[in-house]
Amino acid sequence: MPGCRLAGDWDKDVAEVFGMTEVLLAVGTRKGLFIGRKRGDAWEFDESPYFNAQAVYSVAIDTRGESPRLLAGGDSAHWGPSVFHSDDLGRTWTEPPQPAVKFPKDTGASLERVWQLHPAAAEPDVVYAGTEPAALYRSEDRGESFELVRPLWEHPTRSQWVPGGGGEGLHTVLTDERDPQSVTVAVSTAGVFRTSDGGASWTPSNSGVSAVFLPDPNPEFGQCVHKVTRDAATLDRLYLQNHWGVYRSDDAGATWTDIGEGLPSTFGFAAAAHPHRGDTAYVFPINADADRVPAGRRCRVFRTADAGKTWEALSAGLPQEDHFGTVLRDALCTDDADPAGVYFGNRNGEVFASSDDGDNWRQLASHLPDVLCVRAAVVG
Repeated sequence: MPGCRLAGDWDKDVAEVFGMTEVLLAVGTRKGLFIGRKRGDAWEFDESPYFNAQAVYSVAIDTRGESPRLLAGGDSAHWGPSVFHSDDLGRTWTEPPQPAVKFPKDTGASLERVWQLHPAAAEPDVVYAGTEPAALYRSEDRGESFELVRPLWEHPTRSQWVPGGGGEGLHTVLTDERDPQSVTVAVSTAGVFRTSDGGASWTPSNSGVSAVFLPDPNPEFGQCVHKVTRDAATLDRLYLQNHWGVYRSDDAGATWTDIGEGLPSTFGFAAAAHPHRGDTAYVFPINADADRVPAGRRCRVFRTADAGKTWEALSAGLPQEDHFGTVLRDALCTDDADPAGVYFGNRNGEVFASSDDGDNWRQLASHLPDVLCVRAAVVG
């Protein structure tokens, strides 16, 4: 793998002496993974992308152990999809000798891509993977091997699931730090499903979420949910960005309430929660499903600080001219710093970051391939 243009161990020691925080930013694109590192106020990106020419749809930064582990879902047009891991902050990567994620023969399915990699909140070695075709996998060795969660794959509604425009992907996994048996997933276009028994049974959880494209706009399942995120303080509070509609649940997803009033558009893909501050979440509105550019052609992140009662446009430091960079469902994230870092990348190949909860922004990168996902975390 390509080397880094970063300072060596001496600089790490200096950073510790002067109390500088190191943040790692992983940017998955249609042609490789780019890694940026921040010490103090200075950002620097590695010289070249990892997994050159592979589409990287999913990245996770697992900070639960003694040392961080990075996971990446690469998709080679020649070799197919795979899950890689790194234990040295992305400088070198390991691919298991056998495919980490694969469909058992009896399913008759083959893996298209890994949409999501999620370290479980309450189980130190457990990582979940969401895939296309829509399925959930569980790993108990920090992402080196995975097993299919069969009860969701065999759910009685599955024959009626319809792929979304980007495919039939399980793109969201949420675990609960209070209860390892509780898992919430979202599928495009089947909607939200929940388990309270560790995956043995699954219940559709879409009450209140509209499916404007169906004859019955309020079905039990079939909604085109784009992303779901969890509130930092009230753990039963979830935020949902739908294919038309932004919603909040105060009962862990059992019911949903529309909170889209005040946004320039309720269509969009991405949603992220503040890592420490309750009632605070971020979305990036898109004009329409038939006009997938930023709402009003303006590059703006919208933040709520009162659980969706009101929304504030955040644009200081972002482009002010007409803008056409669409932000995809996993291309908006926060880190765990205080104040929080907020990041997004777009299909123009631009990456923007805020180090003050979203109040002010600066551009970190441009002219990258389409940005598919971003993940950031404090790693030192």
